[in-house]
Amino acid sequence: MNYEKLDKSNLRQLIIDYPNQLDIGQKFAGNISIPEKEYSNFIICGMGGSAIPGEMLISYLINNQDVPFTIPSYLVRGYTLPPIANANSLVFISSYSGNTEETLACFDDALKHKATIISFSSGGKVEQISKEYGIPHVKFDLKHENFQPRYATTYSFAAMQQILTNSGLCGNLEKLPKIDSKSFEVRGEELAKKGLNKTQIVYASSRFKFLAKLWKIKLNENSDTQAFWNYFPELDHNELEGFSMPRTPFKVTILKDQDDHERNKRRMEITNEFYQNWGIDCEIIDLSGKTYLEKFINGMLLGDWYSYYLALEYGIDPSPSDVIEKFKKRLG
Repeated sequence: MNYEKLDKSNLRQLIIDYPNQLDIGQKFAGNISIPEKEYSNFIICGMGGSAIPGEMLISYLINNQDVPFTIPSYLVRGYTLPPIANANSLVFISSYSGNTEETLACFDDALKHKATIISFSSGGKVEQISKEYGIPHVKFDLKHENFQPRYATTYSFAAMQQILTNSGLCGNLEKLPKIDSKSFEVRGEELAKKGLNKTQIVYASSRFKFLAKLWKIKLNENSDTQAFWNYFPELDHNELEGFSMPRTPFKVTILKDQDDHERNKRRMEITNEFYQNWGIDCEIIDLSGKTYLEKFINGMLLGDWYSYYLALEYGIDPSPSDVIEKFKKRLG
């Protein structure tokens, strides 16, 4: 496919490059650390693409960490901190642009609580407020024209994790083997051809439910298409019934890990059988990799290529999010 004509911002090269640049995120964090004290909770605030690395970090800490991370953790996608916020809270403020109104409101809330705060942005008001109040700030400086925040995931995730490591709250980020992003490209293009003109559904186990959500986000923003997600075992208690009489074409992708609970793996197989018997295009994809993080990044890449080539199949540039920008302007 002639991607150069549609891919005006060269998103393809970004997908090729960014998975192996966790070390850049660690460099952004440098030696920043937090005061040694007993933290009652850990709160990450962000919206859209700036919330993705926070959710990835929490998922990583829960599912794969040599040094147990025992602080109760919360992700806030909204205007206010949860009621448990207090002076002993550790708060990460994440806004790639530095001007996200919901996250700025949370920043103000955290300052009022006198919480311990670390901020992450490429500049904007987040950086200005951080300088004003002496808040440690991680500044992202990514040299890519028309860069989209949803592709700062690995950088920001690594920066956040590094600060926890610097502070002795968790272990070092594992060293991954070099990931060949291109090795997933052909498979992603194949999936896109099969998924054309269908509503996208993505499932995974509870361990990888964030990965299913990430696929959904990339399909929404890259492909300008309807996409939804859910996870096992919960979906078999409600959503399954809703597909027994499909009224529109669906493409269902189930992301399966060999280390998933055996009952969840059995659920995936039976759900796949049910959907296919109902005439729904459904398939199970096995995640590749040796560790949780490697599987996560490999799975993320396949979703990137899928959404990228689905955009090209629809004849659109996969980078811009024009509707979202129009909405922000309308909101004021």
